[in-house]
Amino acid sequence: MEKVGLVLEGGGVRGSFTAGALTWLYDHNITFDYTVGISTGALYLTCFEAGRPDALKDMACIYAADPNNVGLHAFLTEGHYVATKHLAHEDLLQKEHLDVSGIIERDAPMEIGVYDMEKGETVYYPAREIDQELELIRAACSLPIAAEVVEFKGRKFLDGGITKMVPIERALEQGCTRTLVITTKAKDYVRKPSSLIVRILMKIFYHKYPSIEADYKVRHLNYYKQMDIIRQEEEKGNCILICPSENVKVSRWKGDSEKCRHLFELGYQDMEKRKEEILALVHPEKLNVPLMYEKEKVPA
Repeated sequence: MEKVGLVLEGGGVRGSFTAGALTWLYDHNITFDYTVGISTGALYLTCFEAGRPDALKDMACIYAADPNNVGLHAFLTEGHYVATKHLAHEDLLQKEHLDVSGIIERDAPMEIGVYDMEKGETVYYPAREIDQELELIRAACSLPIAAEVVEFKGRKFLDGGITKMVPIERALEQGCTRTLVITTKAKDYVRKPSSLIVRILMKIFYHKYPSIEADYKVRHLNYYKQMDIIRQEEEKGNCILICPSENVKVSRWKGDSEKCRHLFELGYQDMEKRKEEILALVHPEKLNVPLMYEKEKVPA
């Protein structure tokens, strides 16, 4: 039996690309049998599953580069370079009024990956476990050293990207026979080993949890393993990989609203360029279906 999955990488500020791609999926009324997101991929996936394309766009184009969320101002207000409390509580809840009750009630076929510090591995929570205060989302976006450790249901969590940057393995474990994978880095991206200073900081910050430093030491190898699986699935005709078609100079940590908007539009446009291919993989019956929300379409 066919099961179609959507797999989302993280990427911090670069996640604006993912938001544009998800907006294209929403405009074309494309749904999946299973979805999974890591880090900012989990945040944008939640907006997508909640049916909030407006929140996708605002998060990508306004809040992604907001100094209240990333940078010196964030550090001065929350004591961390990434202010996940401001992002979740003020931007998503107060400004965007993101309501996850619909996701919870229908038990949407989605999972969010977070790194369990005590277990020393990335674990996945289903839609019914998402909380109204978005603490699980905050945990998913809590980058090591840069963000606060988040306690959720009595456990301590960090960003699941410590081990599972592109959670293709989880999608296959969940029985997906076809997958659409959206990443925020170029297809030929070279991930270098973590520097010695980063690993030393990991040992200092998380001395009670030695698995974190050990996992960071082989993080680049895990990334290549995940990308190899994706390439193998592509060769079988079971997977489509969507990644930025041009290099927009933003980092995981830093960007400006203009570049974030460009990334958002690029995500939308890159999906449109592969429209027939995507529809043939995901929903063949939707070929040549008109847009749901023509007025809100991002110009190609």
